[in-house]
Amino acid sequence: MAAIVELAGVRKTYTSGTLSVDALRGITATIDQGEYVAIMGPSGSGKSTLMHILGCLDVPTAGTYHLAGEDVSEMTETELADVRNRRIGFVFQQFNLLAGMSAWHNVELPLLYAGVHRTERRDRALAALERVGLADRSAHRPGELSGGQQQRVSIARALVTNPDIILADEPTGNLDSVSTRDVLGLLDDLHRQGRTIILITHEYDVAEVAERRLVIRDGLLSDQPVTAAGVTP
Repeated sequence: MAAIVELAGVRKTYTSGTLSVDALRGITATIDQGEYVAIMGPSGSGKSTLMHILGCLDVPTAGTYHLAGEDVSEMTETELADVRNRRIGFVFQQFNLLAGMSAWHNVELPLLYAGVHRTERRDRALAALERVGLADRSAHRPGELSGGQQQRVSIARALVTNPDIILADEPTGNLDSVSTRDVLGLLDDLHRQGRTIILITHEYDVAEVAERRLVIRDGLLSDQPVTAAGVTP
């Protein structure tokens, strides 16, 4: 399979006055098209910073990041926004749905930003909701849906642009055990259909569903084996 994500010597340094903090200290990794990869790490490990780099929400201080062959390391904010909308579907822990809008209106938003015609937006949004099993809830607002259903809406929104990558940041963090199994089952179904999925999590039980697990600690990434007790020494 061709590489969809290529990180080479990626560093991220935050500076405040005379204080500098190295959040990422030289990350090199490759994720192939169609892979399902979990990135694990405790609080303060650099996990969130890496997620921001992968999601084109930020750029490295040093090193390079190629996404689907495109060098995004030194892009402007406008260029990054375009890449995000075309290539990445986001699934967040907090769902990030607009409370006053129906499910299908929430799902169509990335298409609205992309300038897609209104009729096509609606058709694609409804098709995405059908794909996640919520065709009969398309007119419901987030407050009328369960947590698991809201996360399915956010997954439909991530799918609607047909992105290269689904980037799921702690997608089960606000869900009960039943909804967690449902959402992870849906992500697994998408993976079997050929989607590339990158799952950011601190929970072993969640990371276990991925076919490959990477561990980030102190700003460095490794392929160390992971067990329920944590990272193997």
